[in-house]
Amino acid sequence: MAYTVTFWGTRGSIPTPGADTARYGGNTPCVAVEGAGGQLVVLDAGTGIRALGLDLVAKQNGAAKVEILLSHAHWDHIQGLPHFKPFFAPGNSVRIWGTRQGTASLEAILRQQMDPAVFPVPLDALSASLTVQQVDMEEFSIGEFRVRTTKLRHPGTTLGFRLTPAKGGPAMAYVTDNELGTGGHYEVPGSWRRDFLTFLKGVDLLIHDAMYTPDELEEHRGWGHSTYEEAVTLAQDAGVKKLVLFHHEPEHGDKEMDALLTAARKFAKKREAALEVDAAREGMKVSL
Repeated sequence: MAYTVTFWGTRGSIPTPGADTARYGGNTPCVAVEGAGGQLVVLDAGTGIRALGLDLVAKQNGAAKVEILLSHAHWDHIQGLPHFKPFFAPGNSVRIWGTRQGTASLEAILRQQMDPAVFPVPLDALSASLTVQQVDMEEFSIGEFRVRTTKLRHPGTTLGFRLTPAKGGPAMAYVTDNELGTGGHYEVPGSWRRDFLTFLKGVDLLIHDAMYTPDELEEHRGWGHSTYEEAVTLAQDAGVKKLVLFHHEPEHGDKEMDALLTAARKFAKKREAALEVDAAREGMKVSL
């Protein structure tokens, strides 16, 4: 099965609108995966999901059915949800998949986000049908896709996703907010990297956190993010065909991102392994 991956939000931590970020984008994480049969899976719900929602409403032919996979509930990955326009039309249905954080269920977290103390419209006031699905399994199905999950090295419980067409076709993985180096203390087994490489093995597209340069990482170990060098090394070790660097540092404008991408490509070429490297830009599409 063929499908298209579209980047609606590429930035990490906080939105950074402005002239300096116009090309790579200032919205926080949101990636849409659209199958040829109309299946839509949305990866994370940062501020980029607002523009996606407007696009869906503009093109809507009948009721919209949207599946949203949340990697975790940190603010930059859910802050667009209250502004997702398909929520406010009767007949639409939205299912949000994600994991609990400590003792708090995902639904409880989303309710707190739209509590009247911090947002004027409560979750129960939405016109669309909403289901919050707790992810407690490592593999499940969403329409035309089989989805596998893995736990990442990031504060809180954070999931990476691997999507494969159920009837066969190219696989992709979405892995953001993940520390590949030695910093931090995370509840993962000693075999984590070996298991992680198995999880990613042979995917056609890997979207991976590359928030920092190697120099910047020295001041941010334990924050749950990676460098472009670490992401390139991982992709090459896993036999990935295409790597897209993601979750851009808020202080990296377009010029800094150009330099980071150039350095990442040089690093990949130096390691002499076949790998296409790009950096996520708002509006960028990848066809698989």
